[in-house]
Amino acid sequence: MRTDSGLFRGVDFAVTLPSKILVIGFVIFCGVMAKEAGVFFQDVSDTILNNFKWFYLTLVTGVLALLIYLMCSRYGHIRLGRDDEQPEFSYRGWLAMLFSGGMGIGLIFWSVAEPMWHYAGNPFADTGLSDEAATTAMRLTFFHWGLHPWAIFVIVALVMAYFAYRKGLPLTMRSVLYPLIGDRIHGPIGHTVDILTVAITAFGVSQSLGLGVIQMNTGLNTVFGLEISLANQLAMIAIISFLAVLSVISGVGRGIRILSEWNMLLSVVLVVVVLMIGPTRYILNTFLESTGDYLGNIVALSTWSDTQHNSGWQNWWTAFYWPWWMTWSPFVGMFIARISRGRTIRELVAGALIVPTLVTFIWMSVFGGSALKVEQQDRSVHQAQVEAGTLVGEAAEFKGGDILLATKAETTSAVFTLFEKLDSGMLGQVLMILVTLLLATYFITSSDSGTLVLSTLNSRGSEEPPMMLRILWGTMQALIAGGLLYAGGLKTVQTAAIVAGLPIAVFTLLMSIGLMKALRTEAIPHPADLVRAQRPVAQSS
Repeated sequence: MRTDSGLFRGVDFAVTLPSKILVIGFVIFCGVMAKEAGVFFQDVSDTILNNFKWFYLTLVTGVLALLIYLMCSRYGHIRLGRDDEQPEFSYRGWLAMLFSGGMGIGLIFWSVAEPMWHYAGNPFADTGLSDEAATTAMRLTFFHWGLHPWAIFVIVALVMAYFAYRKGLPLTMRSVLYPLIGDRIHGPIGHTVDILTVAITAFGVSQSLGLGVIQMNTGLNTVFGLEISLANQLAMIAIISFLAVLSVISGVGRGIRILSEWNMLLSVVLVVVVLMIGPTRYILNTFLESTGDYLGNIVALSTWSDTQHNSGWQNWWTAFYWPWWMTWSPFVGMFIARISRGRTIRELVAGALIVPTLVTFIWMSVFGGSALKVEQQDRSVHQAQVEAGTLVGEAAEFKGGDILLATKAETTSAVFTLFEKLDSGMLGQVLMILVTLLLATYFITSSDSGTLVLSTLNSRGSEEPPMMLRILWGTMQALIAGGLLYAGGLKTVQTAAIVAGLPIAVFTLLMSIGLMKALRTEAIPHPADLVRAQRPVAQSS
């Protein structure tokens, strides 16, 4: 049911109303029965990981292989739109929006914290807090934030963009099933797919906003002494969500694009400053060595399932990450599809898979590498004190430097502790302010791009969804994030994401099959035929 007049003109109420009821009901469930909900989703997620981990690992690796094949094959020439259609955005604006809509807040949150946790101990190092552990820590961090997660986003973006802009179907998740079920996508099956996509997207974005606000509060507390409290976090959600609504109202070409470019500029400033004041040579060596180490071990990491030991580590990390990224894929994938109209399959895959991965590696090397070097220096100082006899007994055991201990105490404080260690004076304070500001701008771009996706889904794929719908979803995202913070339900949503990841994984497999089925119907000349067609025809005398 879609209205064609009035304030909500273009809104698909068959999707909008059930999705809002589902979202609100889940928030109430997590708030009123937080403990019971947490136990339930933890039990279900444990069962899924124990029994379907192999499926997640195989699927994500298979999707990555498929995308590389499509990029290099003759299908790479296919344009996501009319054959003569040009891209809507420049490469600079497009790449900036790719990165801002993807992993912005997560990268800041985990760029120091994850290498620290792996440095403390991981299955690929015999001893934690060692040079070997530092090397494997960066390898694993690259693996969890590199090609595989971006492959999950890109396959969704590619399939949606292909069917929407090449085949003229709505820019919604239901369209990717067209090769398999045909016109039935316009009925109950299609409605159900879009309703679930809206709900999963709303929770994924709201969870990210909640985590981002907690880290912002930590930064403001460190720099300005602002109390870490629920009231302050709710106030920040309200202010930043208001700015995000203003951004999404202005449209993709203005608000979202401009803020995304600002994010990239500020990110570059942070990277350059830390590279200059930090252990520069160590960072550059880390980037080069870790990239090679990652590429040299990517096949083994992609297929490793901890069969012999079953230590549980993989369930906490890799097997948790893959379904977690899948719950983000409808949101990020659809946003990438929306901004990629007019580009070829080769451009989309290369630009959205390889470029963001390289940027991520640089970011992780600068911040994670700096943290590891500081930790190694703390370890050397500790060892010298032990040898000098100033540390004896239990104090002689090295349990980690300042950054690792801060990470274990509160993950959100990791990056701020790094800045304090690099420079305890004014420059360190400036870096803390900059990263807090960056969190705020990434918060805005995540919120406004999420709002745009939700509004598009609720209006049957309209690229310019109704203004009122954008305002409603922007407001609702703020209410969900605030409600989950108030009820302590963020952890429950994280666990529930693992449960939601399984049907999305099955859906990803189906859409990949449907894409290949549709691509085989494309009349694509072989490159050799193109060359022959361009040769001059000999004139007969």
